[in-house]
Amino acid sequence: MALSRLLLLCMVASEVWDAETRPIDFVCDRESRRDINTVVEMEAALADCDALKTLPSPIQLPCIKVHKASWERKSAQEKRGDIAVSLGALTGSVRVVRTLSQPGCASTLLERLERTVNNYLHIVTHLDIRGSVESPVLSCTPQSTHSLSTVLWTFSRLLTGKLEWLMADLTHGCP
Repeated sequence: MALSRLLLLCMVASEVWDAETRPIDFVCDRESRRDINTVVEMEAALADCDALKTLPSPIQLPCIKVHKASWERKSAQEKRGDIAVSLGALTGSVRVVRTLSQPGCASTLLERLERTVNNYLHIVTHLDIRGSVESPVLSCTPQSTHSLSTVLWTFSRLLTGKLEWLMADLTHGCP
């Protein structure tokens, strides 16, 4: 019980944004993006949570593989759509698994993951990207896993791969 309360307190504290944070900070300041990436903390919490060795249902993994030449040919809208579709599928899968989980550290960790993915989805979908709106499509055939550690690793690679590449494309408008 105490571990669950501590995990909940850490989760709430890590999710609170600085009141001075602006959307441009996400694009222009790599350090700001690192500050909101809580995957390492979730991996540490997972190590203390015996209840999550195997998930009750598989979680769809985000598409993280990138063919660099194909990625560079995509518009910023297409790149955003690719990332948004992956994040949307991930958050939906996590929500389903969370509802199937017993209360405790497993449920708390899955809730934190769902909120974190939703935060990124909200940021990505509200980026100020000019151009025609593209219909988002997955850039791979989705894989699934029963391992939360694999989900966290893959989510981390999405953030440090495709999302960082998109941010690099958008930094032209930075001061």
